[in-house]
Amino acid sequence: MDIRQHRHLARVSGELLCLACVALFAGCGGGGGGSGGGGGTSSLSMVALTGTAATGRALANATVTINCAQGSTSVTANANGNYHATFGAAMPCLITASSAGTTLHSTAFAGGTYNITPETDLLLSYLAAQLGTNESGLIASFPGNSQFQQVLANQVDVLGAETAVAQNLQQTFGVTLSTPNFLTTPFTVGTAGQDSDLQALLAHGAIDANGEPAAAAVAPIATAGAAHPIATPPATGTGGTGIGSIGGTGGMGSIGGVGGMM
Repeated sequence: MDIRQHRHLARVSGELLCLACVALFAGCGGGGGGSGGGGGTSSLSMVALTGTAATGRALANATVTINCAQGSTSVTANANGNYHATFGAAMPCLITASSAGTTLHSTAFAGGTYNITPETDLLLSYLAAQLGTNESGLIASFPGNSQFQQVLANQVDVLGAETAVAQNLQQTFGVTLSTPNFLTTPFTVGTAGQDSDLQALLAHGAIDANGEPAAAAVAPIATAGAAHPIATPPATGTGGTGIGSIGGTGGMGSIGGVGGMM
């Protein structure tokens, strides 16, 4: 074999080695980008959540616990039921406020204002029914259920459920909410608007004496949600398309073979 053939084979070997390295790095990048449900902290971003916990009265000094797809925290609301939390998380989140025997739930699909009221509790009941479960089942399964997380992270799904809850409350109790976007609208206890809506719902029996949704409100909400199920795709693994395919490019062995010819 003359020297020109040696040089040609060396150049081919170098080009194949470069291509294999590029495939390796591309595969690593692709695997990381698709790992939305991974356990690492690299996908966490700082999130600020705020809102009011109330039933028609403030849930004063309530313990507010926030559990997200990744990340969690717990804060204490002030005497007016206002809470604020800034922490590392991957959305969505479930929010629970507890005070003096009253427990209410809510959800957050991004940073911002998210109230915790009997209305938001009914919102979760509606979404749970759409997903074929109840509120307790939704909360219990949320940490490991990618389908539940997908729906709660979808602003369209959550706000669509909010609209349905407002309509159902009007149909069942004759209360037309002055603030139908009750999940994300800031409000102050004791003022007109959302707090007045809560007072009206309490007076019409949609909220019980403990400040939680009454059974007479939960039942029709769950029925309505079940009548409008959300179709979600089956959970998929995060197995990378990059690293596994490098073996298929598998030219590393053949590179050595080329080298053996020189």
